[in-house]
Amino acid sequence: MTETAVLRQRTHQERPAAPRGGGLLAGLLRTARPKQWVKNVLVVAAPAAAGELFSRHALIQLALVFCFFTACAAAVYLVNDARDADADRAHPVKRHRPVAAGQVPVPVAYAVGGCLGLLAPAAAAWLCGPAVAALLTAYLAMQLAYCVSLKHVLVVDLAVVTTGFLMRAMIGGLALGIPLSRWFLITTGFGALFMVSAKRYSEAVQMAGEAGATRALLTEYTTGYLRFVWQLAAGVAVLGYCLWAMEEGGVPHTSVLPWRQLSMVAFILAVLRYAVFADRGTAGEPEDVVLGDRALALIGVAWVAMYGLAVANW
Repeated sequence: MTETAVLRQRTHQERPAAPRGGGLLAGLLRTARPKQWVKNVLVVAAPAAAGELFSRHALIQLALVFCFFTACAAAVYLVNDARDADADRAHPVKRHRPVAAGQVPVPVAYAVGGCLGLLAPAAAAWLCGPAVAALLTAYLAMQLAYCVSLKHVLVVDLAVVTTGFLMRAMIGGLALGIPLSRWFLITTGFGALFMVSAKRYSEAVQMAGEAGATRALLTEYTTGYLRFVWQLAAGVAVLGYCLWAMEEGGVPHTSVLPWRQLSMVAFILAVLRYAVFADRGTAGEPEDVVLGDRALALIGVAWVAMYGLAVANW
């Protein structure tokens, strides 16, 4: 009787999870991770920093690159879930993903992902220019390489995820022909590394001592190393932003207040507030941290307001 019970339990664990409500289209949409689309709002970062956000041409181009980047990210998610379907079925949470649960057949996931990966850069080359298409193609190649092997390489995995955020921030500038300043790239790049490494650190803290961690690579990182990375990245991001803000500190301004310099206060407060969650090991998805903490959200609104006034020179 005992052996029979064990066999039944194993069979139950190995079965795919029952598909959630909805058909194939609903499963494809869930696989595309709509919750993650908020990250693609970063496409407005460069135009906003240059004060060229509200013209009709800018809004159309930014809407297009947002859609193209979302399509490319969806293509990567579809291919990744199709490739990891067998492994996901053995995971207590991932087994409910549409591909692992059988709601989306593996060949369909590969086919739709491949179509999106081909069509998005092609449409971008036609509607937004070759530079945007080249960046989308590079993003797809990098992310697919990450899915296949790079996510298992120490440090490189952090660099790849960080670069994905940086590409999102750069593509709006490329679409509108806006030069990307060194301070923008430094602050954005290290700010992204801060959030990525803080998330990894939180995962490592929560999964400490567990052999079956969500990310196998977490067992090879030490919490001390990941803490060092997010602290280093936070420091460089703050330094880069302060150097940008003080670059014209001695030049008379025509705005009501020195918003450029005052925005440093809000930026530093936001980093320090975010670091509280990183230090506690509760810094999950960046959008969840920002929107889930009222104080951090208010600081963010204050920073956006001051940064906008600085750019507009009001």
